[in-house]
Amino acid sequence: MPRPRMNRRIGHQPPVRFYKPQGTPMGQLRGVTLTLDGLEAIRLADAEGLDHEEAAERMGISRPTFSRLVAEARGIVARGLVNGWAIRIDGGNYTLTDSETPLAPGRRRCRRGRGFGMPSPVSATAENAGDQPRVGQRTQPERSEAIAGLPPDVNRTND
Repeated sequence: MPRPRMNRRIGHQPPVRFYKPQGTPMGQLRGVTLTLDGLEAIRLADAEGLDHEEAAERMGISRPTFSRLVAEARGIVARGLVNGWAIRIDGGNYTLTDSETPLAPGRRRCRRGRGFGMPSPVSATAENAGDQPRVGQRTQPERSEAIAGLPPDVNRTND
């Protein structure tokens, strides 16, 4: 099961949430949906002219996530305009906030298990190299240890 998406911070509510081609009846109209966080990504990157790093910080997401989000949103808008479809702005994972406030330093997401009080991996030195396993190395239980919760005959090994 994939990890749930984090809320993206948006600082602007659009005044209009539906765009349609002029002269096309609603009954014959196809459409695409642009999420509010996608619209915010386009607003920050294109309308505000921010670089991806600063825009990602404002939205409270990583730079690669912002790049994917803005590319996806641009594709949705392009498909709608090229094909003459309606564009509905709705949904997404977002929290409405003040757009000028960057994410607080203590609230940044950690990468690869570091941060939030977790120590960074330490390499083994010559003195203790034989005592402790290296980072990422799995340790095997002793053969004499029984697996908890299983009947005694299952725990027996054929040595």
